[in-house]
Formats: sequence, structure tokens, C-alpha cells
Amino acid sequence: MLSKRIIPCLDVRDGRTVKGVHFESLRDIGDAVELGSRYAAEGADELVYLDISASLEGRRTFTQLVDRIARNINIPFTVGGGISTLDDAERLLSAGADKVSINSAAILRPSFIDELASQYGSQFVVVAIDARQIDGTWRCTTHGGHRPTERELMEWAHEAQERGAGEILFTSMDHDGTRNGYPCDTYAELCSSLSIPVIASGGAGNAQHVAEVLTQGKADAALVAGVLHEGIITIPQIKEYLHQQGIPVRI
Repeated sequence: MLSKRIIPCLDVRDGRTVKGVHFESLRDIGDAVELGSRYAAEGADELVYLDISASLEGRRTFTQLVDRIARNINIPFTVGGGISTLDDAERLLSAGADKVSINSAAILRPSFIDELASQYGSQFVVVAIDARQIDGTWRCTTHGGHRPTERELMEWAHEAQERGAGEILFTSMDHDGTRNGYPCDTYAELCSSLSIPVIASGGAGNAQHVAEVLTQGKADAALVAGVLHEGIITIPQIKEYLHQQGIPVRI
């Protein structure tokens, strides 16, 4: 069995790591490269950096940051946030990112997935899906979970796979930030029906929650953010717990 991955997620604004609720009430929690380096040293398998700067200057700053990350961090990292053209992806991959994550742009123009996969290969393309339950159906959303669409989670994930996505990063907007655990039944259904890896995001409050989504939920990796940034739990603690539960991880 392949090792399960623990992936810290860092939201970045103007080159700094920030945290907040739905990108509001943001507070600075440190230099993005220093924090990523610390997580890498603690045993993170990969990192995800999300650019939440809206301005053109913010985009330039993020590209410079990606170059710094690539020169200072020795584990794979994915970048996302506002990527909507091949030029956007080219800029970030050329700066040293290992993968790009696309979300709203993919839903608005699904052929964008095909273009990225054709240009760079599926292994470079992560399709992020933010979904919430509406009238009993998992509806995909755009713009940070604020705009519901007609796309349904399972069918959109399958289309993304068919178009060339190398991984799916599914965030349950209903569970994000609650720290009450992941919707494991939904992850199990999704993972069982796809042939590409699924990264679980939204709901981690402790190591047991991570273990549950990697076993019951059949996810290949777990994205973790707030509980790490606030020091509630550490990567070594998560991995030690997973190891004790017989879940294969890289120690």
C-alpha cells in the first residue's frame, strides 16, 4: 500500500502566510518560506500554497515567492489561486512549482483542464473542488465557496479526471473550519469511483480525524491547515498516531 500523505496548506497574501475565516479577518502568521521549511523539516510530504492576493502586484509577489520556495524547500509543492490561463500556470511552474491547482476557472471553462494536461502532463494538474450539500446534493461552488453551481461533486470529479486531472482536492465547505472531522462516507464514495488520487480537505481537528478520512474515507492524502498553524497538533504527532493505527506513512 502506498504511503498516505500529510499536506500542510498555507494561504498567502502579498508574500506572507495569513489565516482567517473565509479569507476575512486575516492575520499574519509568518513568512511563507520559513513556515513551509519548518513543516518540511517536521515531516510534511508536500505543501500547498494558495495565493489569495487579488491585485496584479500580489500576483507578481506570489511568483517571486514561488521562486523562493523552490530554492529553499526540498519537498514537492502545489500552488493555486487565480490560475485561469496557460500563461498563469507557465509563470508559476517556471518559477519552480511542482503542480498547479485550479478550481473556479476549471468549472467556468472545463476545457482548461484539457489544455493544462496537454501542455504539461496530468501529473502537474490538481483540480480543487469546493462543494457543500444543498437539498441533499453535493453542489460544487466557486469563488471560495460563495457561489453555488449546478455541477454535482461526483459527476464533476469524473469529468475532471477524464479531462486529464492528475489529482482531485475535495474540500467540504460544510466541514471546513469546524474541526469536527471529515465527511468520510462521501470521501469513500468519491475515492472508490475514481482512479486518480484524492486529497481530503476541511474538518481536521485532531489526528483521529485524519486517520478516519485516510481509512474509512479512503483518501490518499489529508490537507491540514489551522490546527498546524495554531500549534494544536504537529505533523510528527499526526504521523505517529497514523503509524500506531497501522496506516502507512513516511516517518
